[in-house]
Amino acid sequence: MKKIVMTGGGTGGHVTPNLALIPRLQADGWEVHYIGGANSPEQELISRVPDVTFYTVAVGKLRRYFDPKNFSDPFRVIKGVAQATGIIRRIRPNVVFSKGGFVSVPVVYGAKLNGVPVVTHESDLTPGLANKLCLPFASAQCCTFPEAVKYAKGKGVYTGTPIRPEVLRGNRDAGLARFGLHQNLPVLMVVGGSSGAQAINECVRAALSDLCASFQILHLCGKGNLAHDLDGAPNYVQCEYLNEEMADAYACADVLVSRAGSNALCEILALRKPALLIPYPASASRGDQILNAKSFADRGLSRVLDQAEMTPQTLVNDIIALYRDRGEFYNAMAAEGALNGVDAVLEQIYKYAK
Repeated sequence: MKKIVMTGGGTGGHVTPNLALIPRLQADGWEVHYIGGANSPEQELISRVPDVTFYTVAVGKLRRYFDPKNFSDPFRVIKGVAQATGIIRRIRPNVVFSKGGFVSVPVVYGAKLNGVPVVTHESDLTPGLANKLCLPFASAQCCTFPEAVKYAKGKGVYTGTPIRPEVLRGNRDAGLARFGLHQNLPVLMVVGGSSGAQAINECVRAALSDLCASFQILHLCGKGNLAHDLDGAPNYVQCEYLNEEMADAYACADVLVSRAGSNALCEILALRKPALLIPYPASASRGDQILNAKSFADRGLSRVLDQAEMTPQTLVNDIIALYRDRGEFYNAMAAEGALNGVDAVLEQIYKYAK
């Protein structure tokens, strides 16, 4: 039986592509192991997956700015490398697959010290620091965006991002019924995320009367962000977050408003949903979402509204224009390749497994 060690974590976005790969690996007879941080998003998510053994290592954040922890975290990384090296030596995997995040650095270094081949995956258009540090030890770097291949120093392969198959199996009628919506008005689904989406939440609610004249709104506002004074408002349904219901929510949506995280964009593309993207501003991130959104806009796959230019009126105008021109986006998305990266990423994993 072939064995694989997977890693990636710190956020759910570094884990969900692995969740898409694991069932296929197991169906192909692979024994799956996962290395992550203790009490982390990856530990919580992977613990729900049958027949995957989870191991923890010390994790140190690699910052590009001053922080007192910059003096102690390198020692945590060194400890993590030693722990990962020992774990990989015991498992003796055929390959390591790294989705990124700071936990991946000690795991990739541990693989190198054991002579185990590594395949990495970069979600964004430009590489994060962890993947930059791991790239010299990788046999290949799978890329979500075609533009990202040039940053991988000859190791880049355009694969797209693995998407969980259940996300693609939603039912429109089930979604309408689940959320109390109807067929008479199009459905606008707003996907902001957690606390970082406050700007979108506030703008959508300020524009609610205008939006609800033309759309039914399914608003995923993030944990703790419900506005109870709007409970029961006509054509408006709000949820903190969705799990298994997400597939039906996507299926019943006609157009979307979303941040521009790479996993969300890949789901939007695979589902062929016209979307207005509002990326995190550079002041709140390293600017990766701005580049992600620009890639989609340049390829005719989405519209983009900068948060600095977002007002209730610009939001309404752009959503109405998005719906009016939705046929153009359907055509552009239909012409795209790499809609679901599961097969392409597995091809690289199997290619380099020793």
